[in-house]
Amino acid sequence: MKNSASSLRCGVDEAGRGPLAGAVFAAAVILDPARPIAGLNDSKQLSEKKRDRLAIEIREKSLAYSIAFASVEEIDQLNILRASLLAMKRAVESLSHTPQEMLVDGLHLPEVGIAGRAIVEGDRLIAEISAASILAKTARDREMCEWSERYPQYGFAQHKGYGTRAHMSALNQFGPCEIHRRSFAPVRAAEQQMRLFAGT
Repeated sequence: MKNSASSLRCGVDEAGRGPLAGAVFAAAVILDPARPIAGLNDSKQLSEKKRDRLAIEIREKSLAYSIAFASVEEIDQLNILRASLLAMKRAVESLSHTPQEMLVDGLHLPEVGIAGRAIVEGDRLIAEISAASILAKTARDREMCEWSERYPQYGFAQHKGYGTRAHMSALNQFGPCEIHRRSFAPVRAAEQQMRLFAGT
């Protein structure tokens, strides 16, 4: 990282801890006080259309932003919390400016050698975290729509990998695909069921 300045702080958030499929994404954002962005909020509280519009504005107006992810394989190997922190670490370390403070949504901080605070509901309270929440969410949603084209039977474009009734039905019918998280109990159960039916 470069271009350190004492007044810079970054917001950090992840998207995709709960789903049964897909990578977990994280974003880090340093906002520009001279270019405020109206309407920032927890990405889950915004419509898809508003999230997409704000994501463009964040990319255009922020001093720096970065989006990173941890793969399904890393989730299964590390567990979802550690994989989420890894994605956050990658996002912060990829920023073009070095922040002096890191504000992270939730209870845990990635280990990046920067002073930080974990803030419960920070994605609703802190503009920088809200911006990171929006970038992480829109990036992950976009990737899940791309996976939906490859595996249309699962409906990833609609539920983004969360364990909806439609997703569980498809999972039990077709078994897991390459982006399902096999360390998650419903995916393991579906895989075991498919093996029983196959006689393996």
